[in-house]
Amino acid sequence: MTPVAYGVLDLAALRHNLTRVREYSGGVRVLAVIKANAYGHGLITVAKALEAADALAVARVHEAIELKKEGITQRIVVLEGFSSVEELNVLVENGFEAVVHNTEQLAWLEHCSQVRAITVWLKLDTGMNRLGFSACDFHQAYHHLVNCSVVKPAMVLMTHLANADLIDDMMTSQQINQFNTSVNGLSGEKSIANSAGILAWKDSYADWVRPGCMLFGVSPFLGKDSCAFNLKPVMGFYSRLIAVKSVQKGEAIGYGGQWRCERTTLMGVVGVGYGDGYPRHAPSGTPVLVNKTRVPLIGRVSMDMLTVDLADCPEAVVGDPVTLWGVESLLVEEIAKYANTIPYTLLCGITQRVQFINNGDSLC
Repeated sequence: MTPVAYGVLDLAALRHNLTRVREYSGGVRVLAVIKANAYGHGLITVAKALEAADALAVARVHEAIELKKEGITQRIVVLEGFSSVEELNVLVENGFEAVVHNTEQLAWLEHCSQVRAITVWLKLDTGMNRLGFSACDFHQAYHHLVNCSVVKPAMVLMTHLANADLIDDMMTSQQINQFNTSVNGLSGEKSIANSAGILAWKDSYADWVRPGCMLFGVSPFLGKDSCAFNLKPVMGFYSRLIAVKSVQKGEAIGYGGQWRCERTTLMGVVGVGYGDGYPRHAPSGTPVLVNKTRVPLIGRVSMDMLTVDLADCPEAVVGDPVTLWGVESLLVEEIAKYANTIPYTLLCGITQRVQFINNGDSLC
């Protein structure tokens, strides 16, 4: 039985997008970022589909443990590193790699009694002003790690771009230049580029690139959707009509009565709401597809339902399919724009009651 609201993952599209990463970056190594449950797509499913990536990145230690428990054998990098001695011990014992970005981590590494050593990704803060060592402290941290027995000699030096999605912003060039100046003369591989860097800033490629949203077929740029870069959406979000009814002119629809019928309206009720992850703040006029026809959302999104105007789809009946996003004619970027948010929040916001299937599989 197909649920009322469900998702479909196109794993071929995921692999296609990984190929596009390699084509853009000239074949440098790829650290595939699959944090936050792979941007809502399913951590284990995505990890297994990205067997061609050179390494996988998660934000936190527990995500790395999940991957290892499921038999993932690729290199696993924890982007937030470790925030306690206990987490450091887990990292070392499991052979995970860690981003090191503060002096407390240096001290824990120095006093670590583990026999095994780990690969460290040493982070320079070039302007994000979040994680990372300042330029004046970076060399000292590097030499501290070189002399640390629990750290493998082959470090990776990295930074993170703050404004790469703003193509006309010169900060990205400044960050790249600062990074190159700071790491000059230090041994180790380099990593700068995120998705926006890969797509727009060739000077950021270095030895490793770190794609996130572009792997899932999402553009990081406002005004340019994924089709502009030949990226394919991986997640499709779907539901169906659970009621069709006529509402008289002047009647209000939904909580608060904010939308009133200016004419007798054929209304469809779709079995999806913010309890499934559809944005509650999506306004009237936000498009959905009913039988592949664009129709506008009307009234407030509620927990389990939303309502649409079926004037352009008068033949619609209960049970007809509804696409919320995930096809080229209705990308998640467009829904995010209507909802005044970014695609990441929509993808990560899909709730646990939404079941996912992979293309070619079936729900029963």
